[in-house]
Amino acid sequence: MKRLVSLLLMSALVFAAAGQPLSTRQINRLTKRVMKEFSVPGIAVAVVKDDTILHMKGYGVRSIATRQKTDEHTLFAIASNTKAFTVAALGILIDEGKLTWETKVIDIIPEFRLYNAFVTEDFNIKDLLSHRSGLGEGAGDLMSWPDSAMFTTAEIIYNLRYLRQTSSFRTKYDYDNLLYIVAGEVVARVSGMSWEEFVESRIMEPLGMDGSSASFKRLKDLTNIIDAHVPVEGKLQLVAKQEGKIHNSVGGIYSNISDLSKWAMLQMNHGRYGKNLDKRIFSEKVHREMWTPQTVRSVSGDSPYRTSFATYGLGWHLTDINGNLQVYHTGSHAGIETRVTLLPEMGLGIIVLTNQQEGAAHQAITNTIMDGYLGIRDIDWIGKLKEKMLKDKIEAKEITDRVWATVEAMRSESSADIDTRAFTGTYADAWFGDVVIYAENERLRIRAVKSPKLRGEMFHFTANTFIVKWDDRSMDADAFAVFALDREGKPSAITMEAISPLTDFSYDFHDLDLRRKDSGL
Repeated sequence: MKRLVSLLLMSALVFAAAGQPLSTRQINRLTKRVMKEFSVPGIAVAVVKDDTILHMKGYGVRSIATRQKTDEHTLFAIASNTKAFTVAALGILIDEGKLTWETKVIDIIPEFRLYNAFVTEDFNIKDLLSHRSGLGEGAGDLMSWPDSAMFTTAEIIYNLRYLRQTSSFRTKYDYDNLLYIVAGEVVARVSGMSWEEFVESRIMEPLGMDGSSASFKRLKDLTNIIDAHVPVEGKLQLVAKQEGKIHNSVGGIYSNISDLSKWAMLQMNHGRYGKNLDKRIFSEKVHREMWTPQTVRSVSGDSPYRTSFATYGLGWHLTDINGNLQVYHTGSHAGIETRVTLLPEMGLGIIVLTNQQEGAAHQAITNTIMDGYLGIRDIDWIGKLKEKMLKDKIEAKEITDRVWATVEAMRSESSADIDTRAFTGTYADAWFGDVVIYAENERLRIRAVKSPKLRGEMFHFTANTFIVKWDDRSMDADAFAVFALDREGKPSAITMEAISPLTDFSYDFHDLDLRRKDSGL
């Protein structure tokens, strides 16, 4: 009997040790290793368990230019982690009886139109938030990316009618940003205040998120804020902060791990907050809908976890990790990556903010911390993710190197001499507007009228195809530009496609249908 008790006690101790969470010292070592392996200047990490903050610390520097230290109050753009705030804002209005999840968008925004008339008539609030519209991944993002101020909200809403669906309505997951801009406009029209004012007054202020703001321009204190960093030809380079001058409901919030810990606890407490959880931002019913699967996603085949389902709720990804519900979202802007992960059944929240755009960094930290609570000790997430990152970069480089080798070969052949003046002129797309191709110092150049960052040089590739090399080398978005000829052999239209498979999907050149407006310049 004593032997049996001893064996049971030993088993219990082994089990407890296996499920032991990472200590502060271990998280410190983990984060510093991630910074080194993925070349991230600054990271902030918070761990919340059962309404208690177990870890909250900044690492490294806010900027390679200033070398100022990162801490728990350092502000980062949280990018698409903003989407859950937009959903919460709508949830508050639903609690107040001002609309429902099934309210038709055209009842709030009568000028709202999509390409398909039936879809327009049936499109409701939940459809804005669940990536099931039928539009392709990132459709129309060039109206807000990489520039964000040239297209007004009214123009974006109007231009949605020109974006063709690539799948049937409510049948397929394709990540969408523009419809969250529409969702922000719904908040403004129903509440009578801007989305920014509503989110700050109805969510941030009650929670005591004093350092946060719904947009960059509304920040009161810029003394503790990161710079964004992008690797260009192997070296980190500063890039402009995402200021989100207009379209903040999709990704404009700036926050820190101190404030986001309060947001994470609000979510895991189903909308409740306060000393005794006696206050509410939104109701249990509204919160349940946020975490109800709306759109089915594919389950990753290479995950080491036991995962049975993957879906998108409202502003959150939903999946299971070894039998535990995981609620999470990531955020990406040029030069930043963020992740908020909740395991609500365990009362666990993990927040990782970084000032470099390598997503493997926040994933390695999050998964390693999470594994401590799941009793997993044998996965080297840093090594695993770095191996994948390097493999992807090598494959992408092989593709781009072949393209540029062809360009160089064409430049050295006499047969490559072509009259580039024939290709100059103004080409227009219904939703993106004018793109001008012009000659400058005997070189062919391109510029998008309403997206000033999209300007660069064009190089002859093969036949009627050119390569666009953007002046801003931080974008990693060089593209094919294929000219169609009319029956007289003159260039009449352009289609475009990114060269590298690593180019962010928001550079949706493939959706452009540029038609010539005038003759050469």
